[in-house]
Amino acid sequence: MVSRRIFTKSFFASLMACGVDVSLLPGIAQQSPMGGSSTGAAQKAVYDAEHRPITAGGFVKSGPMVFQDITKGTGLDTWMHVMGTRQKKFIIDVAGSGVGLIDYDNDGWLDIYLVNGSTYEAMEGKAPPPRAALFHNNRDGTFTDIAEQAGVLNERWGFGVVVADFDNDGWPDLYVTNFGKNRLYRNNHNGTFTDVAEQAGVTLDNWSTGATWGDIDGDGRLDLFVPGYIHYDLRNPPIPESKAVSYSSCNYRGVQTMCGPRGLKGEPDHLFHNNGDGTFTDVSVKAGVSDPNGYYGFTGVFADFSDDGKPDLAVADDSTPNYFYVNKGNGTFEDASFASGFALNEEGRETASMGLAVGDYDNDGRLDIAVTDFSDDYYLLYHNDGQANFTDVSYQTGIAAPTIPFLGWGIAFIDYDNDGWKDLMMVNGHVYPQVDQQEWGMTYAERPLLFHNQKGQKFDLVPAVEGTGLADVIPGRGAAFGDLFNEGRIDVVINVIDQHPVLLRNVCENGNHWVKFRLIGGSRSPRDAVGAKMFVTANGIRQRCDVLSGGSYLSSSDQRLHFGLGSAATLEDVEVHWPSGAVEKLRVPQPDRIYTVEEGKGITGELKPASRKS
Repeated sequence: MVSRRIFTKSFFASLMACGVDVSLLPGIAQQSPMGGSSTGAAQKAVYDAEHRPITAGGFVKSGPMVFQDITKGTGLDTWMHVMGTRQKKFIIDVAGSGVGLIDYDNDGWLDIYLVNGSTYEAMEGKAPPPRAALFHNNRDGTFTDIAEQAGVLNERWGFGVVVADFDNDGWPDLYVTNFGKNRLYRNNHNGTFTDVAEQAGVTLDNWSTGATWGDIDGDGRLDLFVPGYIHYDLRNPPIPESKAVSYSSCNYRGVQTMCGPRGLKGEPDHLFHNNGDGTFTDVSVKAGVSDPNGYYGFTGVFADFSDDGKPDLAVADDSTPNYFYVNKGNGTFEDASFASGFALNEEGRETASMGLAVGDYDNDGRLDIAVTDFSDDYYLLYHNDGQANFTDVSYQTGIAAPTIPFLGWGIAFIDYDNDGWKDLMMVNGHVYPQVDQQEWGMTYAERPLLFHNQKGQKFDLVPAVEGTGLADVIPGRGAAFGDLFNEGRIDVVINVIDQHPVLLRNVCENGNHWVKFRLIGGSRSPRDAVGAKMFVTANGIRQRCDVLSGGSYLSSSDQRLHFGLGSAATLEDVEVHWPSGAVEKLRVPQPDRIYTVEEGKGITGELKPASRKS
């Protein structure tokens, strides 16, 4: 029995008011002498009836088919992800890369951008560098890689991607984070992109991760936040008793592994203000979000958690406390990480946070947060109690216990069955290949997890039926979620480390209705409406969705807002809160459509899915 040490928000707030650095308290952000990543104690192994580790087992013979793996034959299986050594000797080998869903040609269909990693030989110029892919959606279930002609190959050691229209020209752009210089690919409106990162001033030069865009000061232009992970030196990799690591041994559960992140130097976070002329100014320190503690940042998301019309900032940090910044409205942020309750879990411990999901799971009108974690610890669900105060409800809602054996990355709130309640999906895979040789109930390749939302009260784990997408056993990393086939269902694209990507098509058929909106901002809002929030009422249930840029893990999902409606054939109330502050009510004629909404003009376009009857 592990005793729990409970620290309250008021306890942290009082200490901080007295000038205490709470990150130095026992059990908080302390560096392990072994360099392992887990922040929880070793847990009992879990096996299924056939003595398979639960991370690669627990399948059932029959049940609901939610996702079908349709990768083969789509074209996606022609591309391979590559990262570091197969033995995963160093921490830079294991993080994987992200996925971006982007309608780069504005044809109304989502295309797929896949970030690639690299190798030591390629970085030294001794081998061709791995390339990123941009798969054009052919609208027939297949995709064609046009990355070379589009000019977005990257050919650097890539990690993350985030989609946004940073220059408000009506065409989505790509920001790609790397080990080394980052890229800002500006859309040229003709199927090609130009890397303008150098002249824009947003390259940076070490290890950047899951970036996010948001209009922090209400000027109608999107600003850019870029988390930093570890300050890494390829010439001096972190090995025991080296310049980078003072430890005599790096291990997990007593088995020798690669070192880090604990004990390694963290890389700062950066916030770039959009000057409106194609350039950006680094305002990280002035804004108060530069990460002076040197935490290991993985995924950031701008969203209005406090519901005051200004985007706040949440950052998932690996093996260190998470950051939560409240937007003060004057270009600066208040660090409310500990006072908000988001920095730690309910036991008062930091977690190895990788992926971050944002959504209103209980339909109370407030944005909640879910976070993936390392094995031997549980994944987290933070309920927003109001005014951006969060409570860890992971155990109460049924999320915690089933996730403990898993190691999670990509994550999202998705209403996979269109019943009006956002469900929760996680993509998993271990970092240590050595776990396959141990009796720990863990595997390097792991299956995804899908939790069904029981009307905001609890979540039930959806069974992994043999032969379906939920039974895929893969070393997953980044994941993006969106309606790739314009049929009113959320699909999943997974970037799998050292393998081809996986496309899980949502095949859940239950007759439930849905509606989707593409928002276009006016002159005082970002053109792609990032930061807008929308409320839809049907069957007496009021749902909220926000236009976000970034999240999951190193990834960028469909920015169209999707609402499941259950049996409702009519929408009682529809309301858009634009980033400009304007509030607009809409009359939506019928469900099962994709509507385009322009600020101040109402509905200006409608798409009826060909595969649906109404």
